Amino acid sequence: MKNIRLCIFVISLLAAVSIHAQQPLTLNKPDNGYRGIWYSNQPSNDEYVYKYSGGLGTYPANHYPFSVYAKEVNKTFFCHGGTDEAGKTLLHMVSYFDHKTGKVPRPTIVLDKKTDNAHDNPVMNIDGAGYIWIFSTAHGTNTPSYIHKSLKPYDISAFEQIMATHKTGDKTVPLDNFSYFQSWYQPGRGFLNLFTHYDRNVIPGQPKKPRRTISFFTSKNGVQYSEWQDLAIIEEGHYQTSGSFQDKKIGSAFNFHPIKEGENGLNYRTNLYYIETRDFGKTWQAAGGDTITLPLNQITNKALVREYQSKGLNVYINDLAYDNAGRPVILFITSKGYQAGPEEGPREWLTARYDGNAWVIKPVTTSDNNYDMGSLDIDKKGVWRIVGPTVAGPQKYNTGGEMVLLTSKDEGETWQSKQLTFNSIYNHSYARKPVHVHDDFFAFWADGDGRKKSESRLYFCDKKGNVFMLPKVMKGDFEKPARVKGIVNR
Repeated sequence: MKNIRLCIFVISLLAAVSIHAQQPLTLNKPDNGYRGIWYSNQPSNDEYVYKYSGGLGTYPANHYPFSVYAKEVNKTFFCHGGTDEAGKTLLHMVSYFDHKTGKVPRPTIVLDKKTDNAHDNPVMNIDGAGYIWIFSTAHGTNTPSYIHKSLKPYDISAFEQIMATHKTGDKTVPLDNFSYFQSWYQPGRGFLNLFTHYDRNVIPGQPKKPRRTISFFTSKNGVQYSEWQDLAIIEEGHYQTSGSFQDKKIGSAFNFHPIKEGENGLNYRTNLYYIETRDFGKTWQAAGGDTITLPLNQITNKALVREYQSKGLNVYINDLAYDNAGRPVILFITSKGYQAGPEEGPREWLTARYDGNAWVIKPVTTSDNNYDMGSLDIDKKGVWRIVGPTVAGPQKYNTGGEMVLLTSKDEGETWQSKQLTFNSIYNHSYARKPVHVHDDFFAFWADGDGRKKSESRLYFCDKKGNVFMLPKVMKGDFEKPARVKGIVNR
């Protein structure tokens, strides 16, 4: 009996050691500066080198938010995919911009994700009590996911790892894997988080799940989550980008990946869909109010905004915003194919606006890469603003370019353009708007060489288009970001 107990103890100890070894090191360590992660995806064996690449500390469009303005302390808190000084590992960093002093502190390294994959970048949110939540994503099932919470409200100095769980049937299991995470917090209700999972298990009586299944779950406290509910399971799956309107509704805009013989559909994403919930996920509707039965499993359905498959066009969704009446506006890009280079162009930037009766599609501009991601904001006066890399950068046809502020005062009919960066040595990419955006911290992004590994710096701009670079090396505990004028160099 003693030997049996000893064996059980040893097995339990070894299991605990194994689990502990898989955990990242929660560092809670102030860093000496702001460095973004450089990342590349799918070598192309041509002059453009990769399908996409560069300084991707605020990548991808399917992660949100990277920053949240907290009026209670007049600070915009932000996180990003950082790295060590050698650029070898992905560090999840968090910091803030103090709107009163105009300064930033040393960023806090929350954890080492033990990968260099920017798909594992963190996102954040702030709950009703002011606690900061960091959601550390995975890319498929190759790496685990984690959740951290600040020990004190509106404080970045220390975080604790949250051992979250979620329901699955009659069981409660660890919440340790989620991809492409988007977090929304509603006071009095809690978190509604959208994500992707790669579970292809077949449930009796239900269709086989696709490679990329988009879903959501809810949590009152951020620790215990509901059973996840799939939103769509069409062919090879989806990428979604979400938005929120005044804590009254949450919407998801997504495409779908068609089945391709001998391939997985990844590079053939097409069509544009939209659904929303007005009751924290209990029911879902199309923009016009028609009830949506989940999960969607047919290409043509009530959520379809525009069909692009028959036109042979890819669809890349950048952002989802709402006008003052709560009607959705989707910012997206279409192209002829997935490869970098001029052959697959033009990359046309478009908005899809629901006018109360139908979707209205309007052109905005063009750029030179499928992953030239920008963010759309609609202010209380109804002015639309996009910040995105729509001017070609030094690595032409690679991800990003020179940042531009585009403004429309007529619901996207016409646009005025103001270039924000000039003569840069690296491409700027993935401009991200904060939740509850403040005029002084309007968009947040990184730069990096589009064709070879490089350093990556981090930037933000204000609503007028003034650009500031976060300190690469901090000289003190607090420092004012440097105003960028003209050439962005080393």
